[in-house]
Amino acid sequence: MYQQRDGHPAYLLLQSATSDFWGFPKGHLEGNETLPETAVREIHEETQIDATLDTNFKAYTEYDLPNGNLKQVTLFVSEVPTGVAVTRQVEEISAIGWFDYATARKRLTYDNLKELLDQANDYIEKKLAK
Repeated sequence: MYQQRDGHPAYLLLQSATSDFWGFPKGHLEGNETLPETAVREIHEETQIDATLDTNFKAYTEYDLPNGNLKQVTLFVSEVPTGVAVTRQVEEISAIGWFDYATARKRLTYDNLKELLDQANDYIEKKLAK
């Protein structure tokens, strides 16, 4: 999720309520949901934002969790108009923030999420330049 600020994207990051982990809104598939449906639902649950995804972009990564399970992550982008209120899901999210690209990259906890941000930022900057 991003907003245009001075011609560049500012990214919404969330901090987990159970750790110091900073990342993107995320969650698990429920029932027969598609990945975009899951993304829209999870964004709303965690931020109260009714997102519209840009389906021309998606990035994927996967990694092994300490318990041996495979974690699969698909990142979509969604532009959020400035002035839209963000209300965090208190049970899961301890902090939220909008960050420019460089700050967001530093704030993200894991390198694979930084790589997803790199891909999204390249896409968004090209889109904003048009």
